[in-house]
Amino acid sequence: MLIRKEQDLNAIQTEVFDILIGFNDEEKQVRKQRASRRALEARRAIERHMEERNLTRHIDTDAWLEEA
Repeated sequence: MLIRKEQDLNAIQTEVFDILIGFNDEEKQVRKQRASRRALEARRAIERHMEERNLTRHIDTDAWLEEA
């Protein structure tokens, strides 16, 4: 149902329209939050990977095993 700007809306139509607009705004917000959460998880995974890689470069595993 398309509503033209010139068309007068009764109270019920206005309320339904406002509810639909509010629902769309909430959905946008939820999608943004999900995208932010995924980006944060990806960033943390990259940081973990880089930290593990740096640690393995600096640790001589052969020397550690010989001391035990």
